[in-house]
Amino acid sequence: MGISMAQLTGKGSLIAGVLAAIGASVCCVGPLVLLTLGIGGTWVAGLTAMEPYRPIFIGLTLLFLGLTFRQLYLVPQVCAPDTSCAAPRTRARQRLVFWIVAALLVGLLAVPWLAPLFY
Repeated sequence: MGISMAQLTGKGSLIAGVLAAIGASVCCVGPLVLLTLGIGGTWVAGLTAMEPYRPIFIGLTLLFLGLTFRQLYLVPQVCAPDTSCAAPRTRARQRLVFWIVAALLVGLLAVPWLAPLFY
């Protein structure tokens, strides 16, 4: 009942994509959430210090999503016959989770462009 290297790589890419998207949107999502909650102050402006790094995080997010897509759809799956990765439902579940996470990440990446609508 071990985890194959292909499963670990796919999960790692997806997790890295999530972290990169959070990094890309922290400059805008953080202040927006805090202002929505009624929390303000000059220190909230300090959260925008990550803005210059945003393009790098966006690129990393897209890179890791691409790697995960490649792992799930383009690379043939190699696993032993009686393991959990051999079941077709497992692969279908992984693909479903990928598309849900990808949609959420695209939403997170779009927040900085949509945030002015809420200020």
